[in-house]
Amino acid sequence: MRAETQTHIEKVRKSLVLLGQRMDLPTAKHRLEEFNARVEDPDLWNNQEKAQKLMRDRQVLVDKLALYDKISQALEENVELIELGEAEGDAEVVTEAEEALAKLVKTAAEKELEALLDGEADGNDTFLEINAGAGGTESCDWASMLARMYVRWAEKRGYEVELQSMTPGEEAGIRSAVYKIAGHNAYGWLKSESGVHRLVRISPYDSAARRHTSFSSVWVYPVVDENIEIEVNPADIRIDTYRSSGAGGQHVNTTDSAVRITHLPTNIVVTSSEKSQHRNREIAMQTLKSRLYQMELDKRNAAINEAHENKGDAGWGSQIRSYVLQPYQMVKDLRTGFETSDTGGVLDGDIDGLMASTLAMDVSGKTRAEAQAEG
Repeated sequence: MRAETQTHIEKVRKSLVLLGQRMDLPTAKHRLEEFNARVEDPDLWNNQEKAQKLMRDRQVLVDKLALYDKISQALEENVELIELGEAEGDAEVVTEAEEALAKLVKTAAEKELEALLDGEADGNDTFLEINAGAGGTESCDWASMLARMYVRWAEKRGYEVELQSMTPGEEAGIRSAVYKIAGHNAYGWLKSESGVHRLVRISPYDSAARRHTSFSSVWVYPVVDENIEIEVNPADIRIDTYRSSGAGGQHVNTTDSAVRITHLPTNIVVTSSEKSQHRNREIAMQTLKSRLYQMELDKRNAAINEAHENKGDAGWGSQIRSYVLQPYQMVKDLRTGFETSDTGGVLDGDIDGLMASTLAMDVSGKTRAEAQAEG
């Protein structure tokens, strides 16, 4: 058996071990037996809400166990085919099995990473907020580039993207924008993107073609679903309506339909600027509840909490990632050291590698492998 093939086998086996540990395989199987027993209870559907939650939880467990079994079975089958093909001198069988094994390595690695998305809100849809920081027009243009990058990333994953609100820049780009991104594990994937993003490039707005540094902040918080209850005291909020900016001519907004909600105790401000004022109130309130929920999550994680305390300083010293287009090509995550020279691909939405490097880190700043090695 070729050395490369043996390496692939070991990689898949390692991923299976980590997947099994992450889901606590014996406990997961026992829980599924309990779920199956409860499903047989004829009184289960007397409480519709409780029954639906049980069925959702059971399906998540079924999918995890099925995935583990599928990868394990595929590994065994391809190893057997390779051994059989080598014994019988059938090079075609060996080649096909080796190619399948190489694909299985990638699949197992992806699923191993997804297994890290086990936070209580990781499976939820998410809000993505982008704000231009220091740098004037340059930063507004940079904010629009970031918005495009995340929209492209979401579309490639098959997620639904809905623009909630946007404030255009005075000359170019955007001052701010909020998107709702819907899809399985949307928040879990994007949560690592919260922080300040720094761009270095030759400015297209500088007639002297000088190099400029720009900053924009990205903040991510989960959409609060029916399983998460967030109470907002009406006395704690102020609701304002205003005329949203938009295209001129026949499309200009002539009614005060946009909604701004200010949460007085925390000074959180959320907006929505669709055509319907009633719809805007719903969207803004949902966004506010998600922001408040994110604050509660942050309190449980000192590292994330510290980042949010620096939210207002979208400039030097608070960035999590640098995108350098001049004098060389490099995108580097400053938390993990992960870097790539494929700046074009990154700005076109190919950011899985950057996300993966952060998700694979322990809250202590070590990679999960390093943390496990230290016991």
